[in-house]
Amino acid sequence: MKKLVYLAVVSCFAAALPAGAEDKVEAPAASSPSRTARASQWSPYKVVQAPALPAVKQAKWVRKPVDAFVLAQLEGKNIKPSAEVDRETFIRRATLDVWGLIPTPEEVKAFVEDRSPDAYEKLVDRLLASTRYGERQARRWLDLARYSDSAGFTNDETRANMWRYRDYVINSFNQDKPYDLFVKEQIAGDELWPGKQDALVATGFLRAYADDSNSRNIVQKKYQNTTDMVDTVSTVFLGSSVECARCHNHKIDKVSQKEYFQLQAFFANASANDTLPLKEKGEADLKYSEAQAKYQAATKDVRDRIKALLAPIRKVGEEYHIGRFTPETREALAKRDKLDTATPKERWVINRYLTTNYTDQAVTASYLNYEESAKGIKEQLAKLTEELRKYDDLRPSKGSERISGVVDLGKDPAQTHLLFVGDWDRPLEEVQPGVPALFNPTNEKIQITPLENSTGRRAALASWLSSPNNPLTARVFVNRVWGQYFGRGVIETVSDFGRAGTKPTHPELLDYLADRFVKDGWSTKKLQREILLSSTYRQSSAPREDVAKIDPDNKLLAVFPRQRLDAEQIRDSLLAASGELVDKVGGPAVFPPVPSTLKAPGRFWTVDKDPGEYNRRSIYIFNRRSVPYPMLETFDMASPQKVHSKRSITTSPLQALALINNEQVFKSSQALAGRVVREAGPDPVKQIERLFQIVYSRSPDKFEKNTLVSFLDRQEGLFREQAIASGRVSMAVPVGLNTSQARNAEPIRLAAFVDLTHTILNSNEFVYRY
Repeated sequence: MKKLVYLAVVSCFAAALPAGAEDKVEAPAASSPSRTARASQWSPYKVVQAPALPAVKQAKWVRKPVDAFVLAQLEGKNIKPSAEVDRETFIRRATLDVWGLIPTPEEVKAFVEDRSPDAYEKLVDRLLASTRYGERQARRWLDLARYSDSAGFTNDETRANMWRYRDYVINSFNQDKPYDLFVKEQIAGDELWPGKQDALVATGFLRAYADDSNSRNIVQKKYQNTTDMVDTVSTVFLGSSVECARCHNHKIDKVSQKEYFQLQAFFANASANDTLPLKEKGEADLKYSEAQAKYQAATKDVRDRIKALLAPIRKVGEEYHIGRFTPETREALAKRDKLDTATPKERWVINRYLTTNYTDQAVTASYLNYEESAKGIKEQLAKLTEELRKYDDLRPSKGSERISGVVDLGKDPAQTHLLFVGDWDRPLEEVQPGVPALFNPTNEKIQITPLENSTGRRAALASWLSSPNNPLTARVFVNRVWGQYFGRGVIETVSDFGRAGTKPTHPELLDYLADRFVKDGWSTKKLQREILLSSTYRQSSAPREDVAKIDPDNKLLAVFPRQRLDAEQIRDSLLAASGELVDKVGGPAVFPPVPSTLKAPGRFWTVDKDPGEYNRRSIYIFNRRSVPYPMLETFDMASPQKVHSKRSITTSPLQALALINNEQVFKSSQALAGRVVREAGPDPVKQIERLFQIVYSRSPDKFEKNTLVSFLDRQEGLFREQAIASGRVSMAVPVGLNTSQARNAEPIRLAAFVDLTHTILNSNEFVYRY
């Protein structure tokens, strides 16, 4: 069914409606009466076992095994699957899902005209082979990793090295890195592969938590940081919310308070560090090093004078600085020059202090601010600092020569205690590493082997998490992937498989996917390929009254669920449609323009000078916790404060207003208009056809053509009336036209066409995936 184009801007965000030649899967022809009984006995905490394919009547509909599980449920309710969607809609759907972008008209044409028996396979394989696949899949994972390029809290310091972790995730998906290895590297890459830089970068997963470097209670901060790691790992990999057990035995799931702190013991020596050494330098690192060397040379005299100025008060300033910490923290810091007498816990405190607070200006700042006798030094420092700022143009604005990650501080572990009501300073009995019995049905023994410079505890946890006997790791991940394509996981609460979560709609399907995933070498691409080539994924999204009566929430998937694009898909597709998108993979974060009304301090948001940088995909935009990129925030981007399990899909006036008034959207409209005029020529009908092919991946029908030609005529007449009445008219014309094109076109008509492209980009059909 052809979609309507809503030209009325006020309808931009109407609520979404509910919604040949592959290798065939032989399915039994009759239904099995025992399926309901098996489903009632299903538990996410049992070891995954491959289920038998259910018997179905419409066996010809089954292209992939997943179809049999979906069809069996439909037939149980006497519902027929929806018809297969047309090819134009399918390629747009698949490209948005796999790449996060709309396809080009040329890609659509090639697929529609490809009548070979493996046309769908070739399309899907091409999508999965592109580097754009990794960029899209990584964005999903970074939501879970609470990824940000800044620390949060009051100062919200820039983490100049976190982009390495983002690139690690992109590359991992593009390489189809086995998921079990992906898990191990992020949990314990530093322990398992101590000489491998990529594995150290992977531990950025643990480090990505929000952090207050100015915390005066470092002992408490250790507990808070470790708690974040435990809660994140359990939520992301085990689909289990265990933090309730921090204060008491879990009231819903069988996880005791002691088991919670046994999990925490795996991270007893784990210490985050944003200054880990970089051994292998890429292109961005070499550019940074070159620029930094020039800056250091130019500023050496000023920096030496600052160091000499502060040297006399360095020691007293540091004592003053340390005096502002809590007593227990001060006790640990008193041993910073005699580490052999410090306990493992005290070594953690000292390391934290040395990697976050230990610079000349940091340790003397408090003394200079509050000690009256240091007023003269403070004034001299201010003058020298101002002199240093004159060289800011030489200072490299991006990149670094370090890594943000997590390492273990020695093989002697810090003690972990059960805490009374979760209070960090009320320790009870000491506990040893262990996993909750609920998650370990085979009672698999966790083998911990101390390594040369670490406890080996996280390595042991990583091995258990990635074990085929682990009942949750594979189930949780495949459920997330299923939810990515169908808007809802088999278990809708994708990060809560416990009793407080929802029941699975297709439990046997979930087990089939998890079992197949492991047997296929934990291959994410193979998993997604089966979904993309299934009959279930090929269904039309046209609403059906018969389905709405029986299954109003479309949980059984008789209709493909249409869905609004997420924030990054909208922005990236705008750039793709306008021809402005710059395809460049990886590297330091970029700073696109922000609205002038955003009063962000310069140190928080300095716009890139080169459009080739800020017209890159949204995954590369600097993600600052205190100053989110406005357009993405309006369309429900992920919050990096904690694990973001599922994107919200809201409908608000601000979203419609953003597409109408946002400067980037309007500039993209101008660029899109210029692209269409260049590619289609002066004929308005051909222009409208090309515009539809670019934005909607289809051609307009006769009614749409007539409607839009009339729109152009009205807008042109309106502009001419304004010009006659005032002697001039304020018009926005297409950009990117060459001299000949601009000279041969009527400016007022071109201005009307910009209004048309702007309207098309404000339609439901553009911002929804059907």
